[in-house]
Amino acid sequence: MSQDRIVLIATLIVAVTGVLWGVYWLPVRAMVARGLPGAWGTVLATSVACLALSPFVLWRWRDVLRAGPVALGSIALGGAAFTLYSIGLVYGRVAIIILLYFLTPVWSTLIGRYVMGWHTPALRVVAIGLGILGLVVMLSAGGEAPLPRGAGEWMALIAGVMWALGTTGIRARSTLGPGPATCVFAAGATVTGLVLAPFFDPWPAGLSLWGDAGLIGLGLVTGIVWWGLSLAMLMWATLRLDPARVGILMQTEVLVGALSAALLAGEHLHPLEIAGGALVVAAGLLEVWPVRRRARAL
Repeated sequence: MSQDRIVLIATLIVAVTGVLWGVYWLPVRAMVARGLPGAWGTVLATSVACLALSPFVLWRWRDVLRAGPVALGSIALGGAAFTLYSIGLVYGRVAIIILLYFLTPVWSTLIGRYVMGWHTPALRVVAIGLGILGLVVMLSAGGEAPLPRGAGEWMALIAGVMWALGTTGIRARSTLGPGPATCVFAAGATVTGLVLAPFFDPWPAGLSLWGDAGLIGLGLVTGIVWWGLSLAMLMWATLRLDPARVGILMQTEVLVGALSAALLAGEHLHPLEIAGGALVVAAGLLEVWPVRRRARAL
C-alpha cells in the first residue's frame, strides 16, 4: 500500500473518530435511561472493552512487561481521564463538558514546558492565553464566578488535566502497540469507574443486566465500538499522521457534540459560552500550528 493511501486512510479514521466521540453522549445517557445510573454505564462499557481486547495482551504479553510502569501507568491514566469525561456527560451539558475537556492542549503545553522542560513555541504561549481566556468567558456566562458548576463540569476539567499528564507520559515512554495499549487504557478506565460509581449512585436494587437485552446491547456496542475499535484505530492512525492534522481533525468532536446536543437534547449555549468555546477551539488549533509549520519547513 502506498504512503499516500495510508495517510488518506489514517486521516479518515481520525475524522470519523471525532464524529463518533461527538455523539458518545447518546449511548451513555441511553444506559442511564434504561436504569443504569451515573458511572455504572461507563463501567459496563469499559469492562466489555477490556474483555474484547484482552487477547491482545495475552498475545503480546512480553511487550506489555517491557513497556515499564511509567508507560503503563500513563496509558491507564488516560483511560481514567476518559472515564471522568464519560461520567461528566451524565451530569453536565454535553457541549460544555466537551469544551472543558478540550482545554487539554493548554495543560499539555504547561506540563511539557514546566515539568518536562520541552521548548514552548511562541504560538503555544498564545494558545495558553486563549484557552484560559476562553475558560473564563465560558464559565462567566450568566454573570456567575468563572468556576465549573456541578460535578460534571469539574470532572471534565480534571479529566483534561489527567489526559494531558497521561499523553505526556505516553509520548515520553510508551512503545506499546495499539491493541495491548487500548486494553491497558480500558483497564484504567474500568478501575476508575468502579471506584467512582458508588459515590454517585449505588447499583440499582433489583437490576439484572441479563434480564435487559437492550441494556446489554448498549453496553456491548459502546464498549466495542467506542472504547475498543475506535480507540485502537485512533492509536494506529496517530502514529502515521502529523500531530497538527490529528489535532485539527479531532476538533470535529466539539462541533458534532454541540450540534447533536442542541438538536437531540435541546441543550443550547449562552452567547458567552459560544464565544468562550470558540476561544478554546482556537487555542487547540494554535497548539498544533507550530508543529505543522515545522513539518512544512522540513
